[in-house]
This record gives sequence, C-alpha cells and structure tokens, in this order.
Amino acid sequence: MVKSQERRTPLWALMLATVWLDIVFVPLFLVHIESIEPVPGTHGAYGNGIIHANYTHSLLGALVLSAILGAAFLWRWNRRSCVVVALVAFSHWMLDLFVHRADMPVLPGNAGDLMLFGLGLWQYPLVVAAMECALVIAGAWLYWRAARSLTFPEGTGKGRADLVSILMLVFGIAVLAMDVIS
Repeated sequence: MVKSQERRTPLWALMLATVWLDIVFVPLFLVHIESIEPVPGTHGAYGNGIIHANYTHSLLGALVLSAILGAAFLWRWNRRSCVVVALVAFSHWMLDLFVHRADMPVLPGNAGDLMLFGLGLWQYPLVVAAMECALVIAGAWLYWRAARSLTFPEGTGKGRADLVSILMLVFGIAVLAMDVIS
C-alpha cells in the first residue's frame, strides 16, 4: 500500500522494513536472549506461542530499531524515504499489537516490569490467517495497480509489474501457509 504512494522508495526497502523487527529477533532468539514458549496445552504452532521478544518487540525497542533502519539509508535516499522506511518498520509492531498475546513490553528487557501489550488475536488462528491472507492479497493488488499505472516505453514495464505482483502474492501466501501448517 505504501509503495503506491511512495514511488521513490525502493520496494525491497519497504519489504525489508515490514520484517525488520523479526530479522533482528532471529539472532537474539538463536543466542537465547529472546525466546518463544508454547502456550500451555499446545505444541506452539502458528498462534500458539508466547513470544518473549523483550527487546525487538518492546515499544521503545521497536521505535529505536525502526529509527536505526530508516537512518541507515540517509546517505543514499532523501529524508522522506528514510522516514517512510522507519514508519513501515514500526508498523510491524502496530500490527503485532493486535495478534500477540499480552507479551510485548513497553521498555526493552521489560525493564520496570510495566504493562505488557497485545490483544491476543492469535488465540483464533484461523481468523488471523484469513486476515493475513487478505493483507497479502490486498498488498499484491495495490502494488499491481500502482505499478501498472506508471508510464513505460512501449513493450516494457507492465509485464514486469504483473510478474512482481504475482510473485509477491505467491510468496506471501506460501510463507503464510508454512507458518500455519508448521
């Protein structure tokens, strides 16, 4: 959706931004700084995990990591594109707010043992999977519509827009399917 309004910001940077918090989560998970535990009585599959991402998914941590990602491109792009990348990165936290159980702290490391955020939609995995699928489809369609509206020299561009849109759709649904069936 953002790409249709921010055509100067590269698609790859926007795609990276959407998963930035999870990219930083992976090495912290591998060294046991952050963790995932199954909800009691489940095997921890899609939606059935309590995520202890107390650094990457804390409110302050997400803001700082988003700002770092945006600032990383200042040397190359205009300020507006960098702010857009940072906002897209932080949107991950905003969307996680709806699906996570109350496991996202305010401060990194849950310093101060303050309130934890999360509305818990993952308790309803089929509902969340349908919502995520709808977001993937809507995103691919919005990208396709924006890319097709650009003016290209005769015989170029529109086919590439179609191909990229189809690839976004297929890979987005494939990743979602792998999450759901794991």
